Amino acid sequence: MKALSGSRFNALWLVLVAVMIATRFKHFGDMLHLPDASMAVFFLGGLYLRRHWTFVAMVLLAVALDWVSISYAGVSDFCVTLAYSFLPLAYAVLWYAGRWYAPRVDQGALSLLGAFGVALVAAVLSFAVSNGSFYWLGGRYAQPHMTEYLSRLWQWGPLFMRTTISYVAVALVLHAVIARMASASAAHEKEA
Repeated sequence: MKALSGSRFNALWLVLVAVMIATRFKHFGDMLHLPDASMAVFFLGGLYLRRHWTFVAMVLLAVALDWVSISYAGVSDFCVTLAYSFLPLAYAVLWYAGRWYAPRVDQGALSLLGAFGVALVAAVLSFAVSNGSFYWLGGRYAQPHMTEYLSRLWQWGPLFMRTTISYVAVALVLHAVIARMASASAAHEKEA
């Protein structure tokens, strides 16, 4: 997939920023709260935006949203421990997996299926980094041990994976629909 033009880059970046803001914390209340899309946003940002500075900007946005959530929206600071410093690494796993796969994406279904597979593997690794660092370094468990860690991994892992992969799947379906519409439009213009 070729790099996006400046206007498309800016538009997609604003969409990803809006999705992260809209889903990062419950500022619209419980009735309108969607699951956090941040991990999917990082994969999709790597896939489509690719630029390193954009990754840094998205990490800073995530930290700023967490700060606002904790300081002003009444969100618990339970997860803010030494392990929080590992979140940029967890985000980087997703971003750079998407960035690595980006040149392989075209309009074909197989390339989008490949993107989904890469997202799945990256999400597993990202979850291992974020959850593992929280469990082992977060100081929330008196005597951490592997059995408890594995039970918590199985407790939270499926929810994390389902949420992240669902957002990625929706984005890839949108990609396919938009690519098909653009292709049909180009073919129609060529005939005219």
